[in-house]
Amino acid sequence: MNSMDCLNILRNIKDCAFATVDENGMPQNRIIDVMIVEDEKLYFLTARGKHFYSELLKGGHAAITGLNSEWQTVRLVGKVEKLDDQKHWIDRIFELNPSMNEVYPGDARYILEAFCIKDGELEFFDLGKSPIYRESFSIGSGIIHPKGFVITDECIGCGLCAENCPQKCIDEGQPYVIRQENCLHCGLCFENCPVQAIVRREETV
Repeated sequence: MNSMDCLNILRNIKDCAFATVDENGMPQNRIIDVMIVEDEKLYFLTARGKHFYSELLKGGHAAITGLNSEWQTVRLVGKVEKLDDQKHWIDRIFELNPSMNEVYPGDARYILEAFCIKDGELEFFDLGKSPIYRESFSIGSGIIHPKGFVITDECIGCGLCAENCPQKCIDEGQPYVIRQENCLHCGLCFENCPVQAIVRREETV
């Protein structure tokens, strides 16, 4: 699994949820087609009259989520860039996605504008495996932000964390160790540690 594998999952799903923030600071979510994936970049489009368009221009970021039939989820959070040479990109997108001609026939396609995400953070999450599997990647200048929990040297070795873990992904040791690739990030270990030896990973960076 790598970043392009993740992007290709979104392309194969195609109809993905895109989240932005509106002018009132409220979250907005809609289904948008992933039109092209190449060179660790994701391309999509929208019409200039849509609120989604103005939210992209003002906020400059979007979060994209897709779930396939194998219970694999990919989430991409990144910076949105409006492309130069719009006619070239619109024509290319329509060539690769011919069903768009039924929605925007003829020159109506040019009410659309193309965008790209080339810098961002990807997360792959596989609920079809036991234990679950997750992995993070970056594209472009994107940064991976640590999530979940880690067990510190304050651990007393009582084993309550391992007993409570629904995925059984905590291994005995001094300290005990969470297998991050199998962790749900549910927080049961965090809540049940009697000596508060478990902390959020972002607090250790």
